Formats: sequence, C-alpha cells, structure tokens
Amino acid sequence: MAHADQILDRWRTAPYTYVEVGATAGPLPAGYRHVRIRADLGSGAGTFDRAADLLLSWEMHRRAGIDLVSTDRTAVPGAVVLQRIRVGPVRVDAACRVVAVGRTPQRAGFAYGTLSGHPVAGEEAFGVERLADERVVATITAFSRPDRWFTRLGGRLGDVAQDLVLRRYVAALRADCAAEPAT
Repeated sequence: MAHADQILDRWRTAPYTYVEVGATAGPLPAGYRHVRIRADLGSGAGTFDRAADLLLSWEMHRRAGIDLVSTDRTAVPGAVVLQRIRVGPVRVDAACRVVAVGRTPQRAGFAYGTLSGHPVAGEEAFGVERLADERVVATITAFSRPDRWFTRLGGRLGDVAQDLVLRRYVAALRADCAAEPAT
C-alpha cells in the first residue's frame, strides 16, 4: 500500500484538467459531451442506505469491475482515486479528485473531476435519492471531452467506453439493491 500512497500523493494537489470544477451541480458547461442517467433501484430506507453505502465507499466502482486505489476509504472532499481500466492487454490509469460530497437521510452522492493523464477532461457526479413515495433512484451526471491523443484519435469510441462504464455502475447498484429487502 505504501507504493499506492506514493502514486496517489502526486495527484493530491495536481490541477484539474478542466476549469468548470463543480459544474455537475448545476447547468453543464458548453463544449463537452453531456451524459445524464437516471435509474430506479427499488424502494425504502434499507435500499437507500445500501445504495448510499455502496456509492460512497467506492464499492459501486469495484463491483462494476473497476480496479482502483484511493487515498480514503470513502468519498470525501479532496480524496484522490486512481482507476485502472484494462482494455485487453492495455491498462489506462485514470486519476480523479473528489470535488463535492453530501449525505442526508434522503440524498447521498459525490462528484469527482479528472486530473493529469486521465483519458478525458471533465467531471462525473453520482447520486442516490429516496423520493417522497419511497422510490430510490440513482443519478449519474457527467460532462467530458477527449484529453489524450488516443481518446482524441478514437473519436466516438471514447463515448461508447464511457457509456459502458456508467451502465456498469448502475448495474452494480441495481444488483446489490435488488438483494436488499425494502423497508
């Protein structure tokens, strides 16, 4: 783990690769690809708590097949997460830093932004919400654009890859929440 800590330390104060830090909380900025996903997870306090715990502990990422290391066990402001994404024999490291976190009895979530070396520049926000009718929904909001030579060269393939990963996040939450009895 000491080696991982050394690797992560270089990103603790690194600048974000985009200027609109925190923009997933409001109108998404122009000049980026925008993604908004909303998915039902079930209903009740138990489902909400389970989804919030999976989301904030990085477990959603792990269960979606993402190999990652983080400076913190949970998403907290300033936490750095290094995601190692494999495509066949090629491994791409994608570093992000958490820009915002929140948890109330009805809502939980966080947003992180890309750091140097990430294949894209932008931000992703992940949330779960317990609605007045007890339904629990997950939301993912993102804006991004290619930031490395291979993502610029790949064109729409980068969009397809991002969509695939985001769908895997939702599937991971759904699978775990389906096993949780509604309360």
